[in-house]
Amino acid sequence: MKISVVGGGSTYTPELIDGFGAFKDVTEVVLIDPDAERLSIVGPFAKRMLPSVRWTTDLDEGLDGAGIVIIQLRVGGQTARISDETFPLECGCVGQETTGAGGLAKALRTVPVVLDVAAKAPPGAWIVNFTNPVGIVTRALLDAGHRAVGLCNVAVGFQRHFASLLGVEPSAVVLDHIGLNHLTWERAAYVDGVDRLPSLLAAAASRVQLPLSLLRRLGSAPSYYLRYFYAHDEVVAVQRSEPTRGEKVAKIEAELLEMYKNPGLAEKPTLLSQRGGAFYSEAAVGLISSLLRDDGGIHAVNVRNDGHFPFLPDDAVIEVTCRVGKRGPTPLPTAPVGPPYAGLIGAVHGYEELALDAALRGGRDRVYLALLAHPLVGQHHLAEQLADKLIAANAAYLARAR
Repeated sequence: MKISVVGGGSTYTPELIDGFGAFKDVTEVVLIDPDAERLSIVGPFAKRMLPSVRWTTDLDEGLDGAGIVIIQLRVGGQTARISDETFPLECGCVGQETTGAGGLAKALRTVPVVLDVAAKAPPGAWIVNFTNPVGIVTRALLDAGHRAVGLCNVAVGFQRHFASLLGVEPSAVVLDHIGLNHLTWERAAYVDGVDRLPSLLAAAASRVQLPLSLLRRLGSAPSYYLRYFYAHDEVVAVQRSEPTRGEKVAKIEAELLEMYKNPGLAEKPTLLSQRGGAFYSEAAVGLISSLLRDDGGIHAVNVRNDGHFPFLPDDAVIEVTCRVGKRGPTPLPTAPVGPPYAGLIGAVHGYEELALDAALRGGRDRVYLALLAHPLVGQHHLAEQLADKLIAANAAYLARAR
């Protein structure tokens, strides 16, 4: 079987390659990227890690015959990310690449490109989407009729962290993971049917940098991304005083690319752990294994709602714990999702609907309405200012939004 990685020139790619060695039935891994220079560095390094790797700038040829297509592209690179993390701060809003105004900018740049890529994938291939904002991009893929599933590393990070604290194997921890991509909570952490989360809340609070009192009142462990909602003003103050995450990552990427050039390097360097995406390869390999081998593995993924959350439309895309086989993911039964979660989930889902409409059809008014609906913006004057700043900062990508 052939696996194609779109965005294969990413410095993340060695994380994937590190895990693909476990697939004995994978005959070829093809890295696809329009950036020939990056491919000329990442490709040979990846091949030293896994001999079945090759690379190409030709999308059609790279996708031909693939059974699994992984999409991990970043339109505009780190320069666009830095912009996404900067322009919202000018209006006193969180600067972040996957949520708020910055997340909308990324969605508008990304959705059309991902759909163009997916249209060239072989019929019936599974499209595994890592491209942020994962929920919106996965919804676009599913609406276009693709066999797509979205994957994030938040849940697997919690699972590994909790397992280490409990002294058990990660597979022994089953999370009640609910929400939307980058808007999730762990409501339980089951080991042998017993919920161990109450004893883990203090560690979770430290991990996500939120007060333990908040987690106890919620009775859950929110993802790190909930800091942008629960501690908005504090986060903005910190962001205004520090370099953006994109600036830090750009420096790490430059160092990684220099390392990858070393012909004697055949294992991923420790610096890669600072790039972000912890447990990236484990999440990907586990999910792909379940899709191919029909093993019924349990994974937190982005899927159609289909009645799982009664307060959302069936065609919404949610992020929950699922059992995965060759026919795809099926959400595990879970307790009803109450007001502490449902209200915010519903509000952000409304924004995501408007964001996808803006990405597909363009127009400043659609950009404005998406911003107005987002809980991290929500005010008319801010939506007006941010719409203009977003469009100006992304003029090279958003001709339809002017």
